[in-house]
Amino acid sequence: MTRKITGMVLLFISMQGVAQQVPLKENRWEFAPDKVRFLTHRDIPAMQLTAPDSHALLKGPDFTDGTIEYDIEPLGDDFSSMYFRRADAKEKECFYIRTPFAGQPHAPQGVQYAPFIDEVNLWDLLYQFQGNAPFDKGKWNHVKLVISGRQMRAYVNHQPVLAIPYLEGNTDRGAIAFGGQAYIANLVIRRGDTEGLSPVPGIDPTFNDPRYLRKWLVSKPDSLPHELNILTGFPKQTAWDTITAERRGLINLTRQFGKSHTRRIVWLKTTIQAQAAGMKKISLGFSDDVWVYVNGQPVYLDKNRYGTPLAKVPAGRCTPDNTSFYLPLKAGNNELVIGVANDFFGWGLIARMDDLDGIQLEY
Repeated sequence: MTRKITGMVLLFISMQGVAQQVPLKENRWEFAPDKVRFLTHRDIPAMQLTAPDSHALLKGPDFTDGTIEYDIEPLGDDFSSMYFRRADAKEKECFYIRTPFAGQPHAPQGVQYAPFIDEVNLWDLLYQFQGNAPFDKGKWNHVKLVISGRQMRAYVNHQPVLAIPYLEGNTDRGAIAFGGQAYIANLVIRRGDTEGLSPVPGIDPTFNDPRYLRKWLVSKPDSLPHELNILTGFPKQTAWDTITAERRGLINLTRQFGKSHTRRIVWLKTTIQAQAAGMKKISLGFSDDVWVYVNGQPVYLDKNRYGTPLAKVPAGRCTPDNTSFYLPLKAGNNELVIGVANDFFGWGLIARMDDLDGIQLEY
């Protein structure tokens, strides 16, 4: 909803049922002066983010739940982002438009939701949170986000584009901000208005699937030189902690260890109990490199590097579709050890057996 008062478009923030009107002008925002402008665009007062690294933070009370609506005209060839529940630059939730896909309403990667964990955008670990959307350059496009507890619904030009059953960020409240290169106008925030969307997390589609390897021991991160492509063995003596898979079977190493400033590796270890010797198929999603050992013997190594010929389907993201191979198991307990290295965005692993006939996983 837009209301003009003395030529000024106002930002409406509802505070527990009380409407507080906040003018959309520069004294309500924190920004670098050379990156953000306030002007009239297409006859509407607007905020212009002038560069791909522009960032504008709304001053005022934290946002938790409610509805956020705004009009956006994306610019340039980068992404246009909207941040909410922003605790700081490192921890925040993000919805963004991939501007290069403007005018392509059927492109499957037009929009994305992703959390930032310790300043790392986990887009490559959460492939399922992107979708197609009808938007264009050279015109206003309307965005609406409905946020309730752990769930979110996103709409672009009044069409549903994303249904997020579980917001993955570490924050449940924080500021609102915009980033990227775009014009922004007609921003409306309705606190507490969640349009009946449940705050309870939606169903994890893997919840009833026992084939996922969810319980592991994990080593401390260690540096790994870029030029090292093959490991000849894994640590025989090391200190182990426990780690458990998140939703969709994801071992989220970024959440566990934070941002990688240099290339790092950790070792994951678990046990597979087999009734008899044989070969069992496993599907693996990983970011970015893996080395796999069974009972101390190397059985597989691979890379999943986004933007290179080594990128796995789907486009270098971490899903069980990345690869599959066979594990040579002996009768009894089998030690499965996987080294996982990372130096690009999210760091994680998903492991799923093809079937459980004759084997038992740790739970």
